[in-house]
Amino acid sequence: MTSHPTDPPHSDTAPTGRTPPAWRRLPLTLAPVLFMLIVALTDLLTPDWLHVSPVMAAVPVLAAALLPLWATAALACAALSVTAVLQMVAGQLGRPDSDVVLGALAVVGLASLATCSLRQRRERQLRQVRSVAETAQRALMHPLSGRIRSLALCGVYLPAESEARMGGDFYEALQTPYGTRILIGDVRGKGLTAVGASANLLAAFRELADREASLAKVAQGLDERARRQIAALDGQGTQALFTERFATALLVEFPPGEAVARIVHCGHPEPLVVRAGQVHAHLPDQPGAPLGLGDLLAAEPVATTVPFAPGDRLLLFTDGFIEARDRRGRFYDLPAHARTHADRPLPAMVTALRRALLHHVDGDLGDDAALVALERLP
Repeated sequence: MTSHPTDPPHSDTAPTGRTPPAWRRLPLTLAPVLFMLIVALTDLLTPDWLHVSPVMAAVPVLAAALLPLWATAALACAALSVTAVLQMVAGQLGRPDSDVVLGALAVVGLASLATCSLRQRRERQLRQVRSVAETAQRALMHPLSGRIRSLALCGVYLPAESEARMGGDFYEALQTPYGTRILIGDVRGKGLTAVGASANLLAAFRELADREASLAKVAQGLDERARRQIAALDGQGTQALFTERFATALLVEFPPGEAVARIVHCGHPEPLVVRAGQVHAHLPDQPGAPLGLGDLLAAEPVATTVPFAPGDRLLLFTDGFIEARDRRGRFYDLPAHARTHADRPLPAMVTALRRALLHHVDGDLGDDAALVALERLP
């Protein structure tokens, strides 16, 4: 049967698109004003034959890119007024070249207002799409329980910040007659096709996990379901490439009364085992093919049994957690961060890993990231 408990406050979907704090927005807000002051001061201090006031046209352009419409309008008028004063001080006001400069500033100001209005409309649309994407993701994945039998669970899902498109990361935890079974996966691609594939695989897992006694058979059933969906897409003439229709996945089973975990790899990143403060990746003896490619690769799913005693932890994650890069191109070192926080309670550990990931990418994830942490309780 499927568990449907309440969602812990620290787990599951968590949007990354937050408004930056005021102290980080302040330099951007002041940039057009400071630029206008610098140009005005420079124009006053330069010789009469050198006038830099035409550079004032950059003020409304900067405002249109950074500020709301009312602020852009105010700065455009201020730039025009300050330029007129500078022209008057220099004795240039009323000359043809002065009229050209002021006319150009007026045109640039109007164009900046139009650009700012368009930018704000696009931002509103982007926020709406992100809201819909997050709602769809929550509806797709059931919230994880804090505990199933002797297993503690904690998960987090972070949508990509660089795109307002729904991703294909998914996970599920079920209580079945054969023990607690976990699925985490990542569908290649984004958008509605990826969401449809994720929903299809989750529905298949919820059915197969409760019916099949063998975890490897569950993986085979998921692969068959993925191949049927690929064939259906081909029949509809969908233009997506075949390589964008497979999914990597990892299945884990915790049989009742046994201090072990059975793991089936389907082309997915290896899970991390946290034991006695040490962290190491579990490498499969016989890795399986990604879901949907089982008929092309001669690699059947095989379950590997690993010890999982009380106090041991297992971290399942998608590639968004290990392929995230900072501004210098360095990857996020999940094993190192897991080792640092290994002695903390499970929810605190997951919260710390999530916070460290967002700090590493400066809040701008390029790909969806999902993580499920599990701990065997006494």
